[in-house]
Amino acid sequence: MNATGDASAVMGWFGEGFGALHPLLQALHERDSELSGPVTLCFGRGAAGAFGRHMARKLRMPVVAGQHHMNVTIRHDATSLEWHRCFDGTHHLHSSFVPSGHWPTGHWIEKTGALELLMTVDVIEGGWYWRLIAARFHGIRVPLWLIPRSTGYKRIEEGAYRFHVAFSLPVLGEVICYSGVLQPGRQG
Repeated sequence: MNATGDASAVMGWFGEGFGALHPLLQALHERDSELSGPVTLCFGRGAAGAFGRHMARKLRMPVVAGQHHMNVTIRHDATSLEWHRCFDGTHHLHSSFVPSGHWPTGHWIEKTGALELLMTVDVIEGGWYWRLIAARFHGIRVPLWLIPRSTGYKRIEEGAYRFHVAFSLPVLGEVICYSGVLQPGRQG
């Protein structure tokens, strides 16, 4: 439930499938939450790294590889999910997610600036694995082969929240990746 007592968009979208998520992932999406901890940011080599840093600048992420501290604020209401990621207290990446349909055949629309990613969710051993199914830029459908391939998941490991997000391009390989293990609450 969110601050007003409504079921979250995540709970509504998953319906009875919500129970397939690990109990700690369920708790994360039953109410507004905060996570915090160290993350590792990596860029590819050569042209892949240059493209990855360009992407990071556009997303308002740090452009220096290595360890960073990240606070994540997660807000829910009955119709959307908001993620605000803050790296090192200075770089802010905001995404909104709007559900369409219901699990397992529905999808989420992630909006980050002019880019919209349509993603479905595979639940594997209680973890949440994003799978990109379509993309739009300024509302215009973009063939998936024209945008970086993305992989992303969130799962529970030893009682902590493990996440991984990576983007890669054909021929160049991985251009940017960030991942870490976060704990509930705000720190740093």
